[in-house]
Amino acid sequence: MERRSIRLQKILSAAGVASRRAAEAIIREGRVTVNGDIVTVLGTRADPARDDIRVDGRRIRGSQTRRYLLLNKPRGYVTTRRDPQGRPTVMDLLPGLTEYVYPVGRLDVDSEGLLLLTNDGELAAALMHPRHAVERLYEVRVRGVPDSATVKRLAAGILVDGRRTAPATIRLLGAQRAEGGSRALLLVGVREGRHRQVRRMCEAVGHPVLRLRRVQIGPIHDRGLRPGQFRDLTTREVEALRHAVAPAATARGGRR
Repeated sequence: MERRSIRLQKILSAAGVASRRAAEAIIREGRVTVNGDIVTVLGTRADPARDDIRVDGRRIRGSQTRRYLLLNKPRGYVTTRRDPQGRPTVMDLLPGLTEYVYPVGRLDVDSEGLLLLTNDGELAAALMHPRHAVERLYEVRVRGVPDSATVKRLAAGILVDGRRTAPATIRLLGAQRAEGGSRALLLVGVREGRHRQVRRMCEAVGHPVLRLRRVQIGPIHDRGLRPGQFRDLTTREVEALRHAVAPAATARGGRR
């Protein structure tokens, strides 16, 4: 019988391990084995029906139940499936989970708040792609109190590492005096995912971040989810995410 040879990154994507682009990175990192051999060459082909294909030592299946999880990440956890430095990861907060899910985007180790995890590769890729400009909202406590001119600068876009940030939404929610100086609480909405972007924006205008918490991802929010807790998204929430990135990732992915 003729073998059904398919590119490895396509197999990983179809199995819900990652989007194709993320699957390519996983392959390059040496985290994939085929019949016991580590594969790092992109374009390698395999037969999902016959070959033993594993990611991080875990055998993948041809199809999985789609899972869409919302986690309230506490500070001190790395947003990745594993950490070479041995730090706790967000996966440590998901005990008993049988499906292979992965984070959609990142929250740095010192940040907290809402994080999506899924095994729907197409939806994950669409949510992270800059062309869809899905807004993320953050409550940000900063040192000092920015004046109206500074708020307008942040909203219009400022230079960070030689590149101007995209327009953002900035609201001053409150200010208080504290030991060591004044503090302000901002609500910041951004539609791009540059590394530590909100922190670097605030530092660039002289108001370093003391605490950062993501409170909304596109249409998804949940004030009742305590730090360290997670839940499945509802069918309505999943459809709202698909609508947010339409038409590129409408109903192509699996439904729960």
